[in-house]
Amino acid sequence: MTPTPAPAAPGSRSILHVDMDAFYVSVELARRPELRGRPVWVGGAERGVVLAASYEARQSGVRSGMPSSRARRLCPHGVPIPPDHDTYAEVSKGVFAIFSGITAQVEPISIDEAFLDVTGAQRRLGPAREIAELIRIQVADEQQITCSVGLAPSKFVAKIASGQAKPDGLIEVSPHQVTSFLHPLPVETIWGVGESTAAKLHSLGLTQVGHLAHTSRSTLQRALGMHQGTWLHDLAWGRDARTVATTAVERSIGAQETFSRDTDDAEVVTTELLRMAARTASRMRQAEVLGRAVSISVRFADFTTITRTTQLATPTDVTDEIYAAALRCWTKLHLQRARIRRVGVRAEHLVDADEAFQQFTLDAPERGMREAERAADAAVARFGPHAVRRARLTTR
Repeated sequence: MTPTPAPAAPGSRSILHVDMDAFYVSVELARRPELRGRPVWVGGAERGVVLAASYEARQSGVRSGMPSSRARRLCPHGVPIPPDHDTYAEVSKGVFAIFSGITAQVEPISIDEAFLDVTGAQRRLGPAREIAELIRIQVADEQQITCSVGLAPSKFVAKIASGQAKPDGLIEVSPHQVTSFLHPLPVETIWGVGESTAAKLHSLGLTQVGHLAHTSRSTLQRALGMHQGTWLHDLAWGRDARTVATTAVERSIGAQETFSRDTDDAEVVTTELLRMAARTASRMRQAEVLGRAVSISVRFADFTTITRTTQLATPTDVTDEIYAAALRCWTKLHLQRARIRRVGVRAEHLVDADEAFQQFTLDAPERGMREAERAADAAVARFGPHAVRRARLTTR
């Protein structure tokens, strides 16, 4: 091995990686404080998968993505909570509003995490560590959930630091601490090092980030390829020049449902597609957006999942139009009695309703299904979810 004495150069950036702690579970516990301290997961009791698990449930081996039936076997005293995606989206919106009040340099990663560049915000709000603490306080105060924060000169190091800060913590890695922070960590900590790459590195005797750093770049390039070898060598020294990308990400709104039993009945599946289309359209009208594409997802009994997407001639938030597009996607699958576990409908390529161009036909009525559905939305808001329903959806 050839030592490469090139630690990360001190930079002027202050990057935060803010990650909500067990987000879905935290939101539910804020509404159900009597469950605090108990093993809890968000997902079905017997069907579906675990979307998030409390730290108490994780001690029994329950993990995100695990079938709910397995979670029940591992943690028989655990409490499953059905997911409420509308509430999660609302809390996420509040969290990101806090971020945008701190800095315009916000890069969303998912519904519950983001990178923030607070370099410029320090003139107004003080040192970066104080800004990080301010965010944690505001999230806890306004949303009643906790978050963990990593503060570092780069996105790579900030994300690792937030992971080590969990739950409900803050870790700051200053520029001169980057290598001492990184080098004792296992190589699996680095982005892009999965099981296959880790096995290759282990076969070379490289188990820690420090081992990578002190292996010549050319050796890593020969073992892993030019791009990956260079990338891992740079990260091992904390070199990560990527900036916080503030370009708006593609938005989408959807809904999905897991059947109580696997089904091969096309009538049952298409009825559920209609239900999900109606739920999706309702959420779009609440968000005041229209979709230019519709996709469906189908999960089979063996947990294999496929998706199909179709483009729309004009943006819409009308249930019938979203359902028609979803049905086209379903028909093109040509499934023959396949046993299906879950279906979902999602509207994509969203645009603000007041800015979207809609192409109407010459014989289109002045008031149509969009107005009818808005009237139904108002009735549901006033009298409850069963006030107005389509006849086909009243049998369930």
